Amino acid sequence: MSARDITALMPFLILAAAPVAIMLVIAVRRSHILTFALSTGAIVAALASIPSAAAIAPRQVSALLIIDAYALFFTGLILLAGLFVLLLSYDYLKRHEESREEYYLLLLTALLGSAIIAASDHFVSFFLGLEVLSVSLYALIAYLRISALCIEAGIKYLILAAFSSAILLFGTALVYARSGTLTLAGVARAMAAAGPAEPGLMAGAVLIIVGIGFKLAVVPFHMWAPDVYEGAPAPVAGLVATVSKGSVFAFLLRYFADPGLLSGSVLAVLFTLIAVLSMFAGNLLALFQDNVKRLLAYSSIAHMGYLLVAFLASGPHRVMAAVFYLAAYFVTTLGAFGIVTVLSESGRDADALDEYRGLFYRRPWIAGVFTAMLLSLAGIPLTAGFIGKFFMIAAGVASSHWLLVASLVITSAIGLFYYLRVIVALYTPATPAAAEMGPIRPLGTITLAVLVVLLLGLGVYPGPVTDLISAMTAR
Repeated sequence: MSARDITALMPFLILAAAPVAIMLVIAVRRSHILTFALSTGAIVAALASIPSAAAIAPRQVSALLIIDAYALFFTGLILLAGLFVLLLSYDYLKRHEESREEYYLLLLTALLGSAIIAASDHFVSFFLGLEVLSVSLYALIAYLRISALCIEAGIKYLILAAFSSAILLFGTALVYARSGTLTLAGVARAMAAAGPAEPGLMAGAVLIIVGIGFKLAVVPFHMWAPDVYEGAPAPVAGLVATVSKGSVFAFLLRYFADPGLLSGSVLAVLFTLIAVLSMFAGNLLALFQDNVKRLLAYSSIAHMGYLLVAFLASGPHRVMAAVFYLAAYFVTTLGAFGIVTVLSESGRDADALDEYRGLFYRRPWIAGVFTAMLLSLAGIPLTAGFIGKFFMIAAGVASSHWLLVASLVITSAIGLFYYLRVIVALYTPATPAAAEMGPIRPLGTITLAVLVVLLLGLGVYPGPVTDLISAMTAR
């Protein structure tokens, strides 16, 4: 391996070395604030190394990883999301009687697995990254061992992840048996050459999509996803909703970089069906939720369906629409789960809708932030969500995907109802349950303030970000 390869891999090497170094520090002295500082420093250092890696990109590092602008953009997005989760987690962990230091190790390894997935050019590296991410999430979801809900959520996620990995491996084996390669470019060429005439190859591709569907928690592979969100610690739920899904979607977008692979095939029909079902089921089921974390879980399912609209598009702005929407989704979802995190008390999360009634009269700043996040999820103008949905609709219209566009518009209108239901609760008189929330720590307030600035910045002046996405996702 050359020095240029090491430079290209520096963000990944830092993420890999940091947990080892922190484990050695923990063995000498347990300190929550020291572990937090080292973890924060590792993520910042990994982010700082991205420009030097970008200077020599694109670079193929073995057959497994491609360090190009696309991979580095998503790595940066994953690291930023991880940094926000880290900042939100510090005060959250201080309120719980649990060992805190190992939490940061698991968070760093989850970010490493996600970054590897985004940079994968081979199904072997994709699977390795996926397992590093999944194993970390098993423990993070069940981290608060005194909570029965956390343990239940961890077991359910373990079963789902194991089941999806088995399907994914079987599909990969079928693809390898028919194509003789596991590189993304090689598999794409084999699929383009064979078409529907090769049922074994197509069956393998369908099984891979099913496995990925479980990771994205899209319909009909969303079983237990709301239970996992409800039981997981609030910042971990935000991590699962953003970093975990975002990295897998980045791989899916690279796998089908050529939209011609989908055109007129059974895969296009499968993705269209998944998108429409996810949009309708996610929004309709969210209407009946009185638990904020479950509501956000179903909302996340719907937003994955929205993302598939751009994924299925074939125009020149396909990648732009998908990546911008994903960035806006990251900011908005982290902000929403951030509200739940900062309001949570020792031993329980503030996830009941009744607890948010009258929040404006007691904490107007927090209520205002939550309102902004919910309006962005609904796609209201002047928010990042509105610009993202505008790009989605434009990509769908340009590709004449009228069914997907109509489904997006209709389900967005349905979604507006349950988002407004939560907003109305924020501004109604308080209930005794809502009065039990504790004080807000400064670190959580600052983190939410930054997320609000990003939310409004992407909604009011998206130009710099779209220019960056255009430059960094250029192929």
